[in-house]
Amino acid sequence: MSSKRSFEDLVAEGAAVSTEGWDFSWFEGRATEERPSWGYARAMGERLTHASAALDIQTGGGEVLASAPELPPLTAATEGWPPNVARATALLHPRGAVVVASPEDAPLPFAAEAFDLVVSRHPVRTYWDEIARVLRPGGTYFSQQVGPASVVEVVEYFLGPQPDELRNARHPDRAVAAAEAAGLDLVDLRSERLRIEFHDIGAVVHFLRKVIWMVPGFTVDGYQRRLREMHEHIEARGSFVTYATRYLVEARKPL
Repeated sequence: MSSKRSFEDLVAEGAAVSTEGWDFSWFEGRATEERPSWGYARAMGERLTHASAALDIQTGGGEVLASAPELPPLTAATEGWPPNVARATALLHPRGAVVVASPEDAPLPFAAEAFDLVVSRHPVRTYWDEIARVLRPGGTYFSQQVGPASVVEVVEYFLGPQPDELRNARHPDRAVAAAEAAGLDLVDLRSERLRIEFHDIGAVVHFLRKVIWMVPGFTVDGYQRRLREMHEHIEARGSFVTYATRYLVEARKPL
C-alpha cells in the first residue's frame, strides 16, 4: 500500500517500468478505471468473425486485436512506433495477421476498397477520408475513441486550467461531422464518462509516461513539487479521482 512506501520509491518504480504496448495490467491494484458498458473488445471480436478482410489502425502492441477469438482470412494492422511494431508483430503474426509500420499521419498503405471492416481503439487522430477510401462499399468503421476533457483533472493539476478549445477537442459531434463529410453514414454513437482512481503516485508517473499527450514533456524532475503534493493528497484521501470520457462510433460506407 502507498502508506507503507516512500514517495521516492513509488516515483522511481513508476519511472522505471516499460511503457511499450497498450497492456495496462501493471496498474492492477494501483489504479482502477470504469469500463464502457458497450464492451469494445467483445463487440469488435464479433464483427471480425463476419469480415473477410479487416484492418486495425494504430494497433499499439496488438493486444486488443489479438484478443479477438477469430480473425478474418485477411487481417492487417498498422502502427507507427517501432517498439510497438515489433511487439504487435510477435503477437499477431502467429494469428496470420500482417503488421505494417506506418506513421499515424501518413496515408494508409493499402489500395482503395481493400477492407470490409476497419477498427481502431483510441486512435490519436482519425483520418476519415483515408478510412472511407480503403473501405469497400457497405464496409464498416468501428472504433472506441477518447472523448473531450478526458482525465482533465490530472491534466489541469499539472498544467493549470485548460482553454475551452482544448477541453472540447475530440468531441463526438465533430467525429460525426467528419465521418459524414468523408461520405460515411453514421450507424451508432454512444458516449460515457468513467471514474478513474489512482491509488499511488507511482501509478500516476507511469500513466503520464505512457499516455504522453496528457502532460506533454512530462518528467519526474520537471514536476517534482506537484507530484509530491499529489502523493500527499493520495495519502490523505486514499486516491486521486479523475474521469475518462469515451465514445463508440460506427459508420458505414454506402453501397
